[in-house]
Amino acid sequence: MAVSGQRSCALAGRLADLVIATEPKAELLDAFDRHGGQGKARVGQLPVCYDPDREAAVARAHDQFRWFGSGWKVNAELPHPDSFASATRFVRAGDVAASIPCGGDPADFVEAVRPYAEAGFTEIALVQIGGESQPAYLDWSEKTLLPALRDAFGGPDGR
Repeated sequence: MAVSGQRSCALAGRLADLVIATEPKAELLDAFDRHGGQGKARVGQLPVCYDPDREAAVARAHDQFRWFGSGWKVNAELPHPDSFASATRFVRAGDVAASIPCGGDPADFVEAVRPYAEAGFTEIALVQIGGESQPAYLDWSEKTLLPALRDAFGGPDGR
């Protein structure tokens, strides 16, 4: 169950098999635990935009995900696609690049995951931006990103 505040954490702790959050806030996990979430999976969800051409990745992220920087509270109140367009019309490509790892340097992605690991998340869901880039992203992830993440945070082999 996705959470964003105390009420949703209380529901998730009681009812869900896991918790999902888009912000690396330890207080969300603490509230989840207080309401029965101890021992359940904790998933951090993070948008990413892989492309060997960093500028192309930033442009794609800006085009398709510029609303991400507004945060859950703002996005939850926007009723229509036109509202999203209005709310994000002043978001620059640099703003997006500051909040979403873009390009092909695995170190940028590792550093974006780090706050989730430090907050106590047990899993990370990386959401690749751009349908046409999925095959290249999956190949790069297998060969480059996943080994870098395992080196930094451990992995399924128990490290």
